[in-house]
Parts: sequence; structure tokens; C-alpha cells
Amino acid sequence: MTIAPPPGAQLPEHPEFLWRNPEPRKTYDVVIVGGGGHGLATAHYLAKNHGITNVAVLEKGWLAGGNMARNTTLIRSNYLWDESANIYEHSLKLWEGLEEDLDYPILFSQRGVLNLAHSLQDVRDSVRRVEANKLNGIDAQWVEPDEVKKLCPLVDISDDIRYPVLGATYQPRAGIAKHDYVAWGFARRASAAGIDIIQNCEVTGFVTDGNRVTGVKTTRGDIGAGQVALCAAGHTTTLTDMLGFRTPVQSHPLQALVSELLEPVHPTVVMSNAIHVYVSQAHKGELVMGAGVDSYNGYGQRGAFHIIERQMAAAVELFPVFARAHLLRTWGGIVDVCPDASPIVGRTPYDNVFLNCGWGTGGFKATPGLGWCLADTIAHDALHPYIAPFGLDRFVSGALVDEHGAAAVAH
Repeated sequence: MTIAPPPGAQLPEHPEFLWRNPEPRKTYDVVIVGGGGHGLATAHYLAKNHGITNVAVLEKGWLAGGNMARNTTLIRSNYLWDESANIYEHSLKLWEGLEEDLDYPILFSQRGVLNLAHSLQDVRDSVRRVEANKLNGIDAQWVEPDEVKKLCPLVDISDDIRYPVLGATYQPRAGIAKHDYVAWGFARRASAAGIDIIQNCEVTGFVTDGNRVTGVKTTRGDIGAGQVALCAAGHTTTLTDMLGFRTPVQSHPLQALVSELLEPVHPTVVMSNAIHVYVSQAHKGELVMGAGVDSYNGYGQRGAFHIIERQMAAAVELFPVFARAHLLRTWGGIVDVCPDASPIVGRTPYDNVFLNCGWGTGGFKATPGLGWCLADTIAHDALHPYIAPFGLDRFVSGALVDEHGAAAVAH
């Protein structure tokens, strides 16, 4: 049944699309390969901060249909090392004003995150990270089991369970956002600024001239490029193979799942490295759960059943009440993982090509911060200080930023 509006009511105009779908032009000042969160954020900040709008964002499928549509939306900045803390805290500060910046709802909810400790070594590592966070001006605190229970009453803090909760780190400003809305907001603003977002446009090769890339070959024709930014996440190595240089990146499936819709029962985000599961509750009501990557390499957007089975067992271990919840659906993304669990951002062997990859399972939370810093790097042809430590050359110099296990589950 269609309900008619009241007489004289002014209905808002709703465009068929939030962004334009233009045909690709012959050449652009900047070509961004990858129409996910990082590519769209880079485009937005190129226009907003630097007035660079002759930009194309090339997406081989539909806009933000890769990892951006398949992540679990966690946002936090409580990483151990200074280099990681700087970029993620910069990003979190941008998240806090992003809805106003984009003039679009993103449902950013700062409900806090708990990283649980289950052993004395967990406690030592966690307290160390809290103190490091405080030195970097990041809101972080250590909470005892009774405080964990107050923050999230569903967590089992009994003494007689297999993984007793000895406490947790807590970052109050952490939270979640609606991933699709974030992508649409960035795309809408970039398109309005004159940037071309070109979907169903797969990159099939590059045109090179010495140490420069002069064009990008695509399924929709060749496109000339003044500068190129690779923001293709799990498919990055297919692009770098075309360019003839190697990156220490492996692609793995990462799966997650949601429950049926429930009334609000889970007020925060809870993560456990030892049990290896993390849980939040989405705005609609479903429980969103994830764990670690599948161990095999692959480009399939799905994972093995035993991973789901184990993370369900882990969730019930922490939250016995969830035993009555029904699983609704699962999905998978393709994450690109580096040996030191930190990203690769910066220069390549080509003078005008910039690389952005290796974020593993932490790419979503970095979306605005990475976009800001990569746009600044492209505009000034000089590395922004926040991404300078994450260059490809660190695997030669040995200046690694090893976040493995330093910040609990690396999501």
C-alpha cells in the first residue's frame, strides 16, 4: 500500500545516485586505483585540502564492494608503537568530525573498546600498551574484572572458566561506524567536487616511460595519468606484478558473521586475543563477530568453516548468553598482510606511483587518516610525517614497525 503525502507537503529531492557515473576521460592529473574507503578518502582530501580535482578513482567492480563492504567497522587508536599510534589517532580525530565534514550520516558511535587479558603475560603486555598510549596522548586505561563487568555486563568474569578475565585495556573514544555510509559520504563529496568515480573499470596494465607511469590500461580504455596511487588492498600484488616490482604482502581471506537481530544487549566492543574473537552490536541489532585470518593465501571472498566454528565457541566462552543466538550470515574479505603487521604506504620504484597496502585487518579504522596523509603526499610529492615510517624500504633497512600481538587482535 502506498501512503500519499499530506497535501502541500514538500518532498525532498532524492537523486538517482549519490555520485556521478561518468565515462573516463583521456587523461587525469591523478589516477587512484581502488574505489574502496582509502581510495575515496584520498580523492576527497585531494579536493578538499589541496584543490586537486582532475582525479579519477577506478574501481573494477562496484564502488566500495571489496573490503569496505566486508569489514566489521571497528575504530580505535590504542596501538603500541608511536608510528602506529600517530596515524590511527590522527584518523580517530578525523572520525570524530567526519559526519560534519561529509555532510552525511555515518552512524559513528563511540561506545569504547575492551581488550581482555586472560593471563599474567596478557596483563603485563596490556599495561605496557596502556602506558605507551598515555605517552602518546591517547585515551587508554587499565580496568579490573569488576569494571569490565560494569562496562559490559554480558562478559563472564567467573574464576572457574578456561580463560578467566584478569582485566582489560579500555579506550572510551573507540567505536564503530556504518561502513557503507562512510563510502557513500566520501564518494558523494568527491563527485560533487568534480572527481570522476569510474566503476566496472578493471586495471589490466600500465604504460611506462623509464621510471614513470604515463598511463593505466583498463577494461574501459587507456587513461593517461600524471600520478598514480595504488589503493587496491588484497589485490595489490596483482598490480605491482604488472609494474615489475615485488612487495612483501600476502593476501588472506578474513571472514566475519552476524547474528539474527536482537534487542540492544551489548553496549561496547569486546576483543580477546587469547580466545580470538571480537564482538560488537550493530545499529540494527545484529551481533557482529570476527576472528583472525584464514591461514591459507587466496583471493576468495569466503573462508573455511572451522574458523567460524572456533570463533562461535570463543564467543560462547566469553558470553554464555550468546549460546541462544542464531547465526544469520557470514561473509569474507581479502586482506593484505605484511610481515610486521603494519601497512606499506609511500613511494615505489616509479617516481610518480604511490603505494598504499598491507593494512591487514585494520584498514577501515585508518580510512580518513590515510586518505588525508596520502592526499598530502601526492599533492606535495613528499611523504607526510605520519606515513613516512611505513615505506617499502623498511624491509631493507630493518626499521620495522612490528605490531604483531602488540595491540591484541589486529582489527
